[in-house]
Amino acid sequence: MFSAEVYQRRRQQLQQQLDGGLVVLLGNDESPMNYRANPYPFRQDSDFIYFVGADWPGLAAVIDVDAGSTTLFGNDLSLDDIVWMGPHPTVAERAERSGIEQTAPWEALSQIIKQAANQGRVIHYPPPYRADNTQKLAAWLGCSPDEVLDGASLPLITAIVAQRSVKSDAEITAIEEAIGVAHAMHTAVMREAKAGMTEAEIAGLVEGIAIAGGGRLSFPLILSNHGEILHNHHHTNTLQRGDLVVCDGGAAIPSYYASDITRTFPIGGSFSTQQAEIYQIVLDAQEAAIAATRPDVLFRDVHLLAARHLTEGLKGLGLMRGDIDEAVAAGAHALFFPHGLGHMMGLDVHDMEGLGEDHVGYDDEIQRSNQFGLSALRLGKRLQPGYVVTVEPGLYFIPALIDQWQADNQHADFIDYDRVADFRDFGGVRIEDDVLVTEDGLRILGPPIPKHIDEVEALLADS
Repeated sequence: MFSAEVYQRRRQQLQQQLDGGLVVLLGNDESPMNYRANPYPFRQDSDFIYFVGADWPGLAAVIDVDAGSTTLFGNDLSLDDIVWMGPHPTVAERAERSGIEQTAPWEALSQIIKQAANQGRVIHYPPPYRADNTQKLAAWLGCSPDEVLDGASLPLITAIVAQRSVKSDAEITAIEEAIGVAHAMHTAVMREAKAGMTEAEIAGLVEGIAIAGGGRLSFPLILSNHGEILHNHHHTNTLQRGDLVVCDGGAAIPSYYASDITRTFPIGGSFSTQQAEIYQIVLDAQEAAIAATRPDVLFRDVHLLAARHLTEGLKGLGLMRGDIDEAVAAGAHALFFPHGLGHMMGLDVHDMEGLGEDHVGYDDEIQRSNQFGLSALRLGKRLQPGYVVTVEPGLYFIPALIDQWQADNQHADFIDYDRVADFRDFGGVRIEDDVLVTEDGLRILGPPIPKHIDEVEALLADS
């Protein structure tokens, strides 16, 4: 937790962006795996953590914008709870740590909300993403679950996005701590992965490092010798000499601030000529995109810059042809780069995505494209100082996508499908770092993790 004054300032800033009413912030409850006493590891709601800081199930906060007050709702542990879980802070103690003036039992929350609704007061709440919180709001507001989802407060969403997008120095420190854990994860993977091992063995090592860092993985680990599968979460393959392994993983520290790093490396110690050619194209595109990540630049333009670098490299290998700008404008490069360049990052690895991706990544100036590939870009709007973004270009050879495009003769003016056949079983390469937009430029966050070919091969040689 930060100091109580930090949470007070955050709530005051939020209130200043709203005209009145109540803000209802529901914390999460425990979620059972298979029965109530066997829950998944608890994860508090990010907006609740940001404005309240209390990392415990069964809590909610109501901010009365008109009165300028906040109440924390929850129940203290029973003696039976203490027998099983040990002593924990009371609700009043948690409120004091968060700079909250008053508390009330959980049972009083429904009455507060019903009374405000009967008085015609505006009730602001962010869109719920868990069914139990949706059901609670539906019961308290006297409406259907669908109406709850439709009734999420756009003014509140807009205010939260504006506030959480700009990271404080303390938040940057926390993110860099999470990247420090990711550094240990990724360097361990490169040192330990050997031919004959299963992906599951390496995945277990990675998750153990994240837990040893005091937190957990910030998202389910992507680790595979089938890097062409963008979000490959299963770890059933056996590593073979000469395989390229994509490892996309990050850590979430106890405060929940996250990291998100991707590295690609060969099993056996060195890249083949073909692997090095594709890898260097991706690395050049990433470094160009990072250099262009600056204040007041549209991140969509940074994405398209990376796409042009990728297309130029592929043209040099004979995989693409024609005018580079025309190829990118047509979306021909998306056969090989079908995802966005990056996204916001902070308390959530896809920061604030629960509030709605378009609310976070787009605005009145720029709207999401419907072009294949570009439509997957989570962040398109202008960058501002304090934003933390990922920069993660990649090149992939996805057999099913290649077959479909070739059958449709799609973008044949720009793609040499005969040459692409030579790379059909290549897999994929992705390289990702976390970048802070500063007042006058950028800073790559955290300790550097090897990514240049000579650095990667040197680390592999040390293993």
